Amino acid sequence: MQRVLVLCTHNSARSQMAEGWLRHHAVEAGLDLDVWSAGTERTRVKPDAITVMAEVGIDLGAHTSKRLDEVPEPWSFDVVLTVCDAANETCPSYPARTTRLHVSFPDPSGHDLTRWREVRDAIGAMSSRLVETLRAGGTPTEDGVRASTPEPGTAARDG
Repeated sequence: MQRVLVLCTHNSARSQMAEGWLRHHAVEAGLDLDVWSAGTERTRVKPDAITVMAEVGIDLGAHTSKRLDEVPEPWSFDVVLTVCDAANETCPSYPARTTRLHVSFPDPSGHDLTRWREVRDAIGAMSSRLVETLRAGGTPTEDGVRASTPEPGTAARDG
């Protein structure tokens, strides 16, 4: 079984959504994948993340925010994915066999549900490509999982 870890600063939104999407896509693809998310700090899962993921049939209601040291076997992941720049900068070193990927998504906190949905959908598309690469036996790359992922909010950016 392959293991994937998604890291973000607070493990409250983007990493939680990615965890949900990765598990969802793995089940759809018939891929045996152990997926976890964690943060450099622990807070709580944001209600808006739970809301927008429920809209696509993914339940984050039982998810909890956790730090890396609270994840089982934190140093034995095949893929470590950071989804925010701060987590990428503070991500610890992993064994050489770990594939490290960084695909940053904007923080939807403080925005309306439209922005949350845009970020959710962008993370979903990236997660789908990552699962497909793993299912095919390939080694994921940042360019490969990022390919054609629209940047959320490009049409509605604050000036």
